[in-house]
Amino acid sequence: MKKLSLVISVFNEAENMAPLATQINEALKGYDYETIFVDDGSSDQTVKLIKELKDPHIHLIELKRNYGQSSALAAGIDYASGEYIITLDGDLQNDPSDIPAMVKMAEEGDWDLVAGIRKNRQDGMLIRKLPSIIANSIIRKSTGIKMKDNGCALKVFKSDMAKSLGLYGEMHRFIAVLAALEGATITQTHVKHHARVHGKSKYGLSRTFKVISDLILLLFFKRYMQKPIHFFGFWGLLLFGIGIIINLYLLIIKIFGEDIWGRPLLILGILLVLAGFQMITIGIIVEFQMRTYYESQNKKPYRVKNVFRSEQAN
Repeated sequence: MKKLSLVISVFNEAENMAPLATQINEALKGYDYETIFVDDGSSDQTVKLIKELKDPHIHLIELKRNYGQSSALAAGIDYASGEYIITLDGDLQNDPSDIPAMVKMAEEGDWDLVAGIRKNRQDGMLIRKLPSIIANSIIRKSTGIKMKDNGCALKVFKSDMAKSLGLYGEMHRFIAVLAALEGATITQTHVKHHARVHGKSKYGLSRTFKVISDLILLLFFKRYMQKPIHFFGFWGLLLFGIGIIINLYLLIIKIFGEDIWGRPLLILGILLVLAGFQMITIGIIVEFQMRTYYESQNKKPYRVKNVFRSEQAN
């Protein structure tokens, strides 16, 4: 049986630790697994209570301060040794009993990622559900990746896929999108969802605006990661060309005797030429940076799914 690694980022979830550990142990009886709690700078008794559990399956990673959920998940994923890595929240809203079926689905379908869809979501409409509906709709339409519930933390990854995601900032919201950009095969399944009983939610309406700003960055990565000059070069040439046309027009009317000094159009033409030149220059610089990124770390701009070699006939 393949080993499982559960990665759980926790921040001030003291009251949920013992019940969660019990649920995991009951759900994964007979499995070879490790439960990796990553404490993201909790100020309550979370760390103390995890240590008191005395559970041989549990590993605790303590971060020096609060880095955010993405960094905490990245730390846990880097540490994980299982062939499948499972992420879930530490607030008891995800149900560990869904994990065996998701792992089975991943194995039988050879999926890189099995993502949960929260069925009968137990959250408030205004603060949690509505922002989530808006964010999911924006993500689907802008990326073309048809994920029904990007916000569900319960996901099962093949280890190599999880370790290639490069989580940072607030990118945990876009794990499925990041996986898709890496060429992952993805499927979805309904999972149970429970109301929060202990502790306070860390999410609110302000999260929607963060999602949108992070999405802009992701869209840039999706379309221009390997060829940033295609983005900067296009807009640079467009601005530069409009500026040149304006300045040529002003030059012609100047030749015919009109005074062009101080005209707003002259200022606009000069600014557009400078802005266009600057955009092109930025594109070239970023292009060199991307080449350095790939070559200095021996990274490949592609991922191989499989290699088939037919046997030679005797």
